[in-house]
Amino acid sequence: MTAVATATGTDPAPTAPVSDLLEPYLGPFAGVVVSAGIFLVVLAGVYVINKAVFSPFVGRLFDRQGLDEHARRPLQKIATFLVLFAGVTVAFGAAGYQGFLRSLATIAAAATLAVGFALQDVIKNFVAGVFIYTDKPFRIGDWIEWKDNSGVVEDISFRVTRVRTFDNELLTVPNHALTSDVVKNPVAKKTLRLKFVFGIDYGDDIDRATEIIVEEAERSEAILEDPAPSVRLTELADSYVGLQARIWIDDPSRADFVKARADYVKAVKARFDEEDITIPFPQRTVSGRDAWTEPASFGGEA
Repeated sequence: MTAVATATGTDPAPTAPVSDLLEPYLGPFAGVVVSAGIFLVVLAGVYVINKAVFSPFVGRLFDRQGLDEHARRPLQKIATFLVLFAGVTVAFGAAGYQGFLRSLATIAAAATLAVGFALQDVIKNFVAGVFIYTDKPFRIGDWIEWKDNSGVVEDISFRVTRVRTFDNELLTVPNHALTSDVVKNPVAKKTLRLKFVFGIDYGDDIDRATEIIVEEAERSEAILEDPAPSVRLTELADSYVGLQARIWIDDPSRADFVKARADYVKAVKARFDEEDITIPFPQRTVSGRDAWTEPASFGGEA
């Protein structure tokens, strides 16, 4: 029996008493059968403990941290994998497969090193995905902007984030691209401030134009009363005086943002027309110190 145990890479000590009892029935395979049985029993026990104790504990821990459902699922899978991996290790040890376990650990270490070099980008995106889940810079359904792109987040995985643009194009973005650069999330808070510059003629009444801009903001149902709308003179441009309106909308989304701003600007433009306040076109004045003489090639005097 010892020879069989050595050939299979097992330690006969943990299973010797039971093997002696089964040897009359199984012969030289008694040790192998007992070791395999211990391995399966320990592994099944770890699986049951994970389902009954560890998995609910992790769920309560995630509840305490306030994690969203889309973040809980992959993290729960990772925790389950780690527990089962530990269970396999314990089962190998309990069954007396120390020699096999040492060989497996050596092979796994070498394989991990090789895979690590080959999958650097995948690992980088995986780590970035973990940071997205923990830091929560944006959530599924949020409208985000980064570099020259913008859209609504449809899915977040550990490797990529999928964003639907406003032209209905689906962007698959590596997570590293969203954690290594600035990402703007206009809808992260419950309110959003919008700014728009109205240009009026230099000859128009600035105070009256300011009153109109504020009045139309107060009339709009989409614009909040608190914080109150405000207007600031921000530009003295070449052909207009710039009055910047600052308004706030509640529970913003991309559609709300575009519609609220468009309706508001349209209402202010209509009031400007009624009050004879001009939104001027760009103008240029050309002047010279001396009188202009038509060139000789055009029929003038040389």
